[in-house]
This record gives sequence, C-alpha cells and structure tokens, in this order.
Amino acid sequence: MSTSIETAPSGRALRIGLWVAQGLLFFTFVAAGLVKTLTPIPQLAAMMPWTGEHSEAFVRIIGLIDLAGGIGILLPALTRILPNLTVLAALGCSVLQVFAIAFHVSRGEAPVTPLNLVLLALALFVLWGRGRILPIAPRPF
Repeated sequence: MSTSIETAPSGRALRIGLWVAQGLLFFTFVAAGLVKTLTPIPQLAAMMPWTGEHSEAFVRIIGLIDLAGGIGILLPALTRILPNLTVLAALGCSVLQVFAIAFHVSRGEAPVTPLNLVLLALALFVLWGRGRILPIAPRPF
C-alpha cells in the first residue's frame, strides 16, 4: 500500500504567482506614473532629485511610459482582449528598469536601485510566465 500526499498542481502556484506579480507591477508603475505626470516639478524634485535636473517634458514622458507599462501588464490579461500585450508590456517594463538602473548608477544613486532590481525581476517573471509557460488565451469573439 502506498500513500501519496496531495499537493496543489505546480501550475496553480505559478498562475497565482504571475497574477500577484502582475498586480504588484500594475500598482507600482501606475502609482509612479501618476506621481510623475501630476505632481508639480518642484514638489517632485524634493522626492526625486533627478526630476528637477531634467526637462519637464522628459519627466512627464517617463510618467506616461510608467502608466502604459502598468496598465499593459494587467489590463489585457484581465480582459483577455489582446493578452499578448501583457507580454509586450512586461518586456517594456524590463527594458525600462535596465535603463533606470543604468541611469541611477551613472548619477551615483546606486542605493536607490534595489527597487528597480525587484521590479526588473518581477517583469522578467511575467515575461517568462505569460510568454512561454502560462499564456492567457484571447477571449473568443
């Protein structure tokens, strides 16, 4: 007689992990994007010194990119409308974090990069998971 221990399928844990990662990326990128697009530059510069040293247009564009990445990482997957956009958003968020890390290191701000590294890891996880392992099927029309 053999005994077996029932465990949740590994696919379920991965699915949950991907949704959690997508949610965290959504909230982080949307919050950062809203702050960068809506906060007056003098107030923003007090929180993030680099924003006071670059043009307002540059700061606002980065904010819009953050918003697009955050929305793209979650909304297409949730609605199942063009879910491959989630994979592209994860790729974009990954590239953005690589550039953000390089930008901060070049300015001598390496101590602020751990958040960028976490966001990079989460975005790469979503890119891998939704791109290869558990893609989301499009909604049938």
